Amino acid sequence: MKELTRAEEEIMQVLWKLRKAFVKDIMGQLPEPKPAYNTVSTIVRILEQKGFADHEAFGKSHKYYPLISKSEYSKKFMKGFVTRFFSGSYQEMVSFFANEKDMTLNELEQILKELKSKKE
Repeated sequence: MKELTRAEEEIMQVLWKLRKAFVKDIMGQLPEPKPAYNTVSTIVRILEQKGFADHEAFGKSHKYYPLISKSEYSKKFMKGFVTRFFSGSYQEMVSFFANEKDMTLNELEQILKELKSKKE
């Protein structure tokens, strides 16, 4: 699976949220300054080419929808992120963020509790 550019990911976030949307609907969810209509339309077509989205035709209009779930993309993205930046070690990643973010003991305990419950 290919990774998304920042602009593509921003559009996918909207598609995941709305589930189905015309370009004008997507634009309505984007922050200011909004990109041009043609820019958003081009990005959505790129997402289709990459296999992340598809559309239903309504005359000359297209209603777009995601082909991959947000959780599926997140898993693939995080796996690649951990591999590239932390040599594939989730322990190294958690340690890095714990040190960088000055995580509290309570936050770390909560993470451990969640991991234990998922393992069971």
